[in-house]
Amino acid sequence: MFKKFTNGCVKVMSKYLPDAFIFAIVLTIITFVGGVTLTGQSSFEMIKHWAGPKGFFGLLAFTMQMVLVLVLGSAMAQAPVFKRLLQRIAKATKTPVRGIMITAFVSVVACWINWGFGLVIGALLAKEVAREVKGIDYRLLIASAYSGFVVWHAGISGSIPLQVANEGALAAVAPDVFDKTFTIATSQTIFSPMNLVISGIIIFGLPFVCKAMIPDKEHTIEVDPARLIEPEPVVEEPSKFTPADKMERSKILWIIILVMGFVYIIYNFTKVGLNLSLDFVNFIFMYVGILLHGTLRRYIDAINEAAKSAGGIILQFPFYAGIMGMMTGANPETGISLAGVISTAFVSISNQTTFPLFTFWSAGIVNFFVPSGGGQWAVQAPIMMPAGAAIGVDPAKTAMAIAWGDAWTNMIQPFWALPALSIAGLSAKDIMGYCVITLLFSGIVISAGFIIF
Repeated sequence: MFKKFTNGCVKVMSKYLPDAFIFAIVLTIITFVGGVTLTGQSSFEMIKHWAGPKGFFGLLAFTMQMVLVLVLGSAMAQAPVFKRLLQRIAKATKTPVRGIMITAFVSVVACWINWGFGLVIGALLAKEVAREVKGIDYRLLIASAYSGFVVWHAGISGSIPLQVANEGALAAVAPDVFDKTFTIATSQTIFSPMNLVISGIIIFGLPFVCKAMIPDKEHTIEVDPARLIEPEPVVEEPSKFTPADKMERSKILWIIILVMGFVYIIYNFTKVGLNLSLDFVNFIFMYVGILLHGTLRRYIDAINEAAKSAGGIILQFPFYAGIMGMMTGANPETGISLAGVISTAFVSISNQTTFPLFTFWSAGIVNFFVPSGGGQWAVQAPIMMPAGAAIGVDPAKTAMAIAWGDAWTNMIQPFWALPALSIAGLSAKDIMGYCVITLLFSGIVISAGFIIF
């Protein structure tokens, strides 16, 4: 019965889910129509929100960060030493069942530690497993790697729990409720019993859910060998090197730049510990890549090769920024935004017991249109944090409900899957049928957690 349901989800998604870019266009139109009909704004006002300073080009810095996550992570993986490490792990899998389960487990643990690291490492490992294990469904393998991302906002790199631990963060979104000194410690959010139990069940349960989704031989689709072909390493002839060639391969230049980079990496770790920003993760990816490739010339070649797969991110992220602009753009007379309408609707039917659950569900809906942790907080916190406080809900629980909702529906939102899909050479419709099962599994676990605790 479970496999039939899974196969049905895969079939529906494969048939009806369009390319990720078309999906973004459809969301754009839905948001535009919703803004006009539900907030009382004119079509021209919505277009201004879409293309204005906080719209279409509002995520340029973040877009570049995500391009770097993909390119730097992929270039690092091309280094012979790193590749051998991934191959060693992949060889230990040996069977399709172990391949799927190990990939899911490595991904979900890595994403809980740091989402940027986990997002790339899971996909890179999955690709190596596909090379080593015959008879494994490639779509499910990549879906298992991406599914680990569902825990990111409850992990130690989650932006909302880290943000509310800083003075002034809550006062900025609800000045009438919280003073500037009020903070929520990570012991009440990331390391709270509720969050640890939810995270633990998903971390240890996800590999078994992915195992249960393994299709029979009739429905198994193995990887196209062409997707696994990598460029042959260039055979260098030092005797023919020009002065410029020698400079590009200079160990002196390589060592100088490495020393500068790793001095800062060590310094930053002493300052922030494991609280790694996305910029710092990219910095680590870059310098580990430079180190492992051995020369600057080899690293340049690896970057050029990796950059070929960044087109989807570059094309689609501005459209999601436009969607966010329309979601948050308020009617100048009433102050009502589309995101506010959704959030307020859930608040109106909540009580002290159901409020965290409904906050989680509403955050999941908003995340379809605002797939950014910072954007999610900016949209929902001014509504949910004061409302929760007014009916006696622990602010830490409300904050984590927003965080979990932001992560949850990423399972059927192609936005965050783009780096993994680019690495794998697949499209969103190839994996989203399996990700629906992850969505249902994690949604039940998270919902139960908010009710029980």
